[in-house]
Amino acid sequence: MTEEFDIGARLKALRAAAGLSQRELAGRAGVPHAQISIIEKNKSSPSIATLRKILGGLDVSMSDFFEDDQRQRHGPFFGADDLKDLTSRVTARAIDKGAINKGEGRLTLRQIGDARAYNLQILHEIYEPGADTGEAMLAHFSTEGGYVVEGELELTVGDDVRVLKAGESYLFDSRLPHRFRNASEGVTIVISACTPPYL
Repeated sequence: MTEEFDIGARLKALRAAAGLSQRELAGRAGVPHAQISIIEKNKSSPSIATLRKILGGLDVSMSDFFEDDQRQRHGPFFGADDLKDLTSRVTARAIDKGAINKGEGRLTLRQIGDARAYNLQILHEIYEPGADTGEAMLAHFSTEGGYVVEGELELTVGDDVRVLKAGESYLFDSRLPHRFRNASEGVTIVISACTPPYL
């Protein structure tokens, strides 16, 4: 079993290395000052959108935030253990530690290879029941698409909402506000691609 990634400690270390106070980072990121403190103390798991905003204030990518000390594999082939965990146990909504340990609401994103080197991010996504990218809609300068391998994925793109089942897929301009959610009782698995890379 892999060790849980300490989001709070990692954020605190990066903030300290940048010479920023919690208040200064909050100002740069456009989030409430208290939110930085709560995340650093691991009292709340940030949504992907919130964490990305905070990391933007540090000029750090999501991929770099979760970077471990292992040597990056350059391919062209990758085994299951070569995929890079971008989110570890980041959940898209604040839930208690007990729920995380039972696997409820967890969203795992694992990247194939070096997305920046190829200007293409390919992800293996696992949405546990209740996993959600958050009420704050995502929007970024990219194009993304994906294929639902297993389960059901509720996808909102602009004003359109659809529940995609295994075998169905999506492709859209990521500048449109969007959200991914698993409202079913089973696990959902998706293979997705995004260019240029988002995380």
